[in-house]
Amino acid sequence: MLELQKPHCPECTDSEGMDRREFINTGISSALALSAIGSIPATLQAQQPPAQPAQPRQAKPAEALIQELYSTLTDEQKQHVVFPWTDRRRRGMFNSAMARTIGAVYTQAQQDLCQRILRSISSGDDGYAKISRNGTFDLSRTFNNCGAYIFGNPTNNQQFSWVFTGHHLTVRCDGNSEPNTAFGGPMYYGHTPDGYSNRNCFFYQTRSVLSVFDALNENQRRQAIVVGNPGEEERSLRFLSPHPGIAARDLSADQKRLIESVMRDILSPFRQQDADEVMQIVRDNGGIDQIHLAFYRDNVNNDSSRWHFWRLEGPGFVWNYRVLPHVHTYVNVARVV
Repeated sequence: MLELQKPHCPECTDSEGMDRREFINTGISSALALSAIGSIPATLQAQQPPAQPAQPRQAKPAEALIQELYSTLTDEQKQHVVFPWTDRRRRGMFNSAMARTIGAVYTQAQQDLCQRILRSISSGDDGYAKISRNGTFDLSRTFNNCGAYIFGNPTNNQQFSWVFTGHHLTVRCDGNSEPNTAFGGPMYYGHTPDGYSNRNCFFYQTRSVLSVFDALNENQRRQAIVVGNPGEEERSLRFLSPHPGIAARDLSADQKRLIESVMRDILSPFRQQDADEVMQIVRDNGGIDQIHLAFYRDNVNNDSSRWHFWRLEGPGFVWNYRVLPHVHTYVNVARVV
């Protein structure tokens, strides 16, 4: 069973139901994390190089950049941002900096490296814009208020994972150190505007899934709609049996293509090799016909929206997407057959 940090979202209140109350009572508070931000220690300030004119750089894979970052860290810095591979936080999900922030630990040159790593695991400028929420990082406000950490040791083919955390964000790069697991572990992303708003960076995902719902006939909709709430955090990442909703194998060829389009859209912010790995795992676990799509109408909410969650699930695959009151998405993909 996964050992996961429950991400506390400071925007969620008691009025949003039990899961939101659990966040407030058990998570890491973004407000506390932000209040703890300090200036770069004097011993590190001296290491910052003078400003240089921007020079074009040859693109490097994220894994090479992580090794480069690790090689520049002092022993003092490692105390704050490097942890053992066995640390349970390596597979956690967080809604703020997990420990010391980027701006409080890293030199300017190292901050630049961290940003290049995040860009390298994104699908170009458009993917980076979505992951960073157009550079705002939601309540983190700036890149430097987020956290970037290394678990293990990225040198000499050892196991490692680079984990980046901020408000509504936990993403990873592990150089395939975690076998049979996409992204190196669970992922978490979201955005403050509600999922039906075109101001939300992930509205295109909502729109993509709505296209599938609109294409279903009345009988198919009865199979696809689930009353209740799939939950968030640990519960949302468990593979359910039977899988909720309607199976892609029960859809027409045109409807299956819409499901495949949804999968391409949700993977679009991430680099091609990670998206390819996810799709290979789906194939290894039985293929697209094993994927189910469910639309959840949460009766606790009294609004007129058709659904509050949607969920793609199959063997070893969960993409749990909360639409209202704002987007929270939990992702878990692993080879299971």
